[in-house]
Amino acid sequence: MTSRRLSRGLRGAVLVGASVAAGAWLWLPRADQESITGGDPGAAVYVEHSGEALVPLPPAPLQSPEKVALGKSLFQDVRLSRDNTLSCAGCHDLATFGHDARRFSLGVGGKKGNVNAPSVFNSGLSFVQFWDGRAASLEEQVAGPLHNPVEMASDWENAVRKLEADDAFRSAFQHTYPNGITPENVADAIATFERSLLTEDAPFDRYLRGDQRAIDARAKEGYRRFRDFGCASCHQGANIGGNMFQRFGIMMDYFKDREPEIPFAKADLGRFNVTGREEDRYVFKVPSLRNVAETAPYFHDGSVARLEAAVAIMGRYQLGRELSTSEIDLLVSFLKTLTGKRPAGLDG
Repeated sequence: MTSRRLSRGLRGAVLVGASVAAGAWLWLPRADQESITGGDPGAAVYVEHSGEALVPLPPAPLQSPEKVALGKSLFQDVRLSRDNTLSCAGCHDLATFGHDARRFSLGVGGKKGNVNAPSVFNSGLSFVQFWDGRAASLEEQVAGPLHNPVEMASDWENAVRKLEADDAFRSAFQHTYPNGITPENVADAIATFERSLLTEDAPFDRYLRGDQRAIDARAKEGYRRFRDFGCASCHQGANIGGNMFQRFGIMMDYFKDREPEIPFAKADLGRFNVTGREEDRYVFKVPSLRNVAETAPYFHDGSVARLEAAVAIMGRYQLGRELSTSEIDLLVSFLKTLTGKRPAGLDG
């Protein structure tokens, strides 16, 4: 199945589900209506009660505590890089929702990357890794930055050699993996740690579980419009994205209209760089919207600093809709409820 067909198929299924659920809307209290509409008595405001396209984040999977601890240590160890200056956490800061707030991250020697580094939080829920989906698993993803000459610029031989010289690492691996330090075991430990990085208990999750007070009236209305406008056709499920590919610029040519100071780059071709198929040109993995209010800048090119601007661009280029300031504000109110709690144990 091609990426285009996959995207269209999922979108159609979601829209059918949304239409079936259309009869399950209830009136909000008058005070909540007025806070959204500014007191307009003719404005109808509803809150959804069933048939959700989005579902609560699941609990973190049960995993070996030893592997998680070992993976955490490896994730923060600069010896995985060629010159011992950069760790995984250097681009995916565990203190700031799993990203570094840069447009493009800096690798060894200050080399600048060519795509925005996504958050590592909740990455275990994505169906593939990287913007272009070239890694099928978190384990496979680990090798990418390690070998990339613009990122860690290393290789498995050097990385394993340095880890084996550390008595604590050698002992920890022997305790956890019968065959000790190998590339496969390093990747497995890091991926196991990454799967533990779920940001649970977001206000929106509490709302989906039945707590009507978890989010306010504006956020509820923003969610209704998120559904009605078609945003949930791509941003869906527990990760609110990360489970399909989609073209960036369905309705209009985003790259043609992008700011002139941002030249077209090979990375803009998206999944085409992986498959070579014309239908995959400008196709990317749909990003998760969890913690989106905390992970600017936005898009694969890191070109947008404000969430409001990103929402407007999505409306124009993905939905063919010029969103009003009021609509953008409501959508942003909803998106802010997707911020969960940082996983426990990251500060120790």
